[in-house]
Amino acid sequence: HVQLVESGGGSVQAGGSLRLACAGYSDRTLTLAWFRQAPGKEREGVAHIDTSDDMSAYGTIYSDSVKGRFTISQDNAKNTVYLQMNSLQSEDTAVYYCAADQQPCGWNEGEFTYWGQGTQVTVS
Repeated sequence: HVQLVESGGGSVQAGGSLRLACAGYSDRTLTLAWFRQAPGKEREGVAHIDTSDDMSAYGTIYSDSVKGRFTISQDNAKNTVYLQMNSLQSEDTAVYYCAADQQPCGWNEGEFTYWGQGTQVTVS
């Protein structure tokens, strides 16, 4: 179900940057992630962050396609997770979704309970 609120999507030129935000996750959240889905393609995981019991980050994982360009981070005071996207290319064009869960999760989207509505990112 949709419970998280995403923002920050838009259109940029190749080589540009965007920062996505996703607000509203529970204080009991242990795993946060960003997924994306391009037209005609399956949804894929792009970034993943694990938290400790106090919700501080202790590990991040990135897909090979975005590693070195994207950074996932969180601000627990605002209950917001971010995705900083640099050096954007046309292949990054997709609808981006944030996800959260109160259990440790892998890359399987089926493991995540809470989702945002999706925000469009277009790179030209």
